[in-house]
Amino acid sequence: MFIQTEPTPNPATLKFLPGRAVLDQGTLDIASPEAAAQSPLAQRLFDIPHVGGVFFGSDFISVTKTEGEWQQMKPAILGAIMEHYLSGAPLLAQDAEAKADDEFFDAADEETVTLIKDLLETRVRPAVAGDGGDITFKGYKEGIVYLHMKGACSGCPSSTATLKHGIQNLLRHFVPEVTEVRPI
Repeated sequence: MFIQTEPTPNPATLKFLPGRAVLDQGTLDIASPEAAAQSPLAQRLFDIPHVGGVFFGSDFISVTKTEGEWQQMKPAILGAIMEHYLSGAPLLAQDAEAKADDEFFDAADEETVTLIKDLLETRVRPAVAGDGGDITFKGYKEGIVYLHMKGACSGCPSSTATLKHGIQNLLRHFVPEVTEVRPI
């Protein structure tokens, strides 16, 4: 098994590509060792010193460190991922399910929200996944779009620029009702 690694715009996060599907649908952000109980692989990764977050995408795993150097951490992370896949264990514990977050918006704005979600799904999320993260819609109120940043996007130094100059400009162009984009 050959696992590729890629840097992300967030220097504290590294993207691992195991060359096979990771999650069949959606994404899963595991931000603490306590939350890792829902995934045997996440538990293995949190057992490695200085691992501060694990994010599963469709075909990648992003690992965020709290401190330390990647050159010391990377072999242990690669080993944990390889051991997990070679063991045949499932990614998620049987009682774990990826939960959809609650969204908020006024029913009168449903058409606008549908357009925003479509733009996020087709133009934003594929690009962000390429950087080891995900951005999901959380809400829309009074012209402000609220997004949840996950994986490499969470805590990334360039996330503000991505939100303000990239996503906000894109949404304003196609949806004139949008005045601002904010992270949740």
